[in-house]
Order: sequence, then C-alpha cells, then structure tokens
Amino acid sequence: MDAIIRILEVIFLAIVQGITEFLPISSSAHLIIFREIFQIGSEKNLIFDVALHFGTFLAILVFFFKEFLALGKGAIKKEGVKERRLLLMVLIGIIPAAIAGILFEDIIDGIIRDNLLIIALGLVFMGIVMYQVDIKTPQDKGIEDISIQNACLIGFMQVFALIPGFSRSGTTITAGRIARLKRADAAKFSFYMSLPLVLGAFIFTMVRRESIELVRNNIPTFAIGIIVSFLVGLFVIGFLLRYIRKNDFKVFMYYRFLVAFIILIYLIATNVTVS
Repeated sequence: MDAIIRILEVIFLAIVQGITEFLPISSSAHLIIFREIFQIGSEKNLIFDVALHFGTFLAILVFFFKEFLALGKGAIKKEGVKERRLLLMVLIGIIPAAIAGILFEDIIDGIIRDNLLIIALGLVFMGIVMYQVDIKTPQDKGIEDISIQNACLIGFMQVFALIPGFSRSGTTITAGRIARLKRADAAKFSFYMSLPLVLGAFIFTMVRRESIELVRNNIPTFAIGIIVSFLVGLFVIGFLLRYIRKNDFKVFMYYRFLVAFIILIYLIATNVTVS
C-alpha cells in the first residue's frame, strides 16, 4: 500500500512539474508548496526536483526537435549567419543564471528555497510585473531580432528565477517582452535558453556521490517522474504557445495571487496553532 501511495505521489508531483515548468507560475514554488502545505511527497531533496526537470528538458528537446535540427544545420553552413547569431544570443542569455546558480546554490537552498513567505511575495511581485510589462509593451520583434543587449537583459532577469516564486519562464518571458518580442517568440527563446541550463543542472547534481546513490535506490521513482513530466510538458508547451498568441498574462497573474493567498492563510493558521 505504501508503495502505491508513493507512486501516486510521484505521478502527481511529476504532473505538477510538467504543467508549472512552462507556464509562468513557478514550478519550484509549486513543488515546495505541495510538499510543505499538503504533505504530498516525502522526498524533499533538490535531486528529485532536478529529475523532474530532466523530464521537461526532454519535452523541450522533442517539441522543438525540428527547429533545433534546422538551427544546428544552418549554423555550420557558411551562409548561416542568422542561425549562429541566435545560438550566440542563447549562450549569452544563459551565462548569468549559470554563474549565479553555481555561486549561490547553497545560500538559496539553505535560506530562501523553503521560505514560504518569500515564495508568496515572489509570486505576487512577479505576477504584477509580468502582466504590466506585457500590456504596456508593443509586440513588434521576432526571435531573430534579439540583440546582445536583449540577450543580456533576459539572462540577468533569469537570475531572479533562482528564487522560488519568481519562475524561470515568467522572468525570461517578461524580459523578452521588455525587449518588445512577441509573446510566442519570447516564450520560445525562454525554452531555448532552458535547454542547456536544465541539462547542466541535471548533470551537475547527478555527478555527486550521494545523488548517484539516491538514483540507484529509487530507479522506479525517477523513471516515473521523468516520463510523466515529459508527457505533460509536451502538451503544456503547445498549449502555452497557442494561448499567448491571442491572450495576455492576466490569468497567470490572478493564479499567482491565489497561490500566494493560500500560502499566507497557511502561514497564519500554523502560526496561530503553534501559539
């Protein structure tokens, strides 16, 4: 019975990851919230979260496979100036977050990661910024128009996504909109940037000795988490790209407010109980 419950919890968290990784609502915040408030999932280790992220990495790879293939083929051709330029912009965009992740991982994990109040504030703050930027900024640029300055802006904005509640897709899409990218192009560039970052985080975590032992002792759990988050992620990527072509980010802002409200109610209730 315990094994069945464990599998169901893994499936649930993998579905949560597959949905929230791509929607601008913070996947890490949701995984923390469901474990802390609703006590779903006994595994609170960052390593398991990275395994779920690997499933969504595969979803991006598969969904954009033809585009990545065309981009790679074009980049090696003499006339592939646009392709090489786009790859350079992606590289520039991932550098700040990669450096910040390596330098501040322990601080974030030890102080910020499980702080529900910070998560609630991040959800509200980023929700407002994302919506206000979107409705006040023109959509007159495509992904091929991204400049070095735009890539740097998106990269530095992504650093804030290390704080649960801000959302990697939320910060990068918002930065893309500041650069006047069309919503779908901002989202696509965000997905492009996430591919090497997520893969790098997965490899960086898994080379640790304790990580290998954890995987070895929980192979079914990791396999189920990766497969489910991959399948759900495939669906959500397509949904998001279709949705934001015709709609703004208001619904995501309101949803962020709702989750933050639930967190605050929980914090008030538990404080009263403890008192």
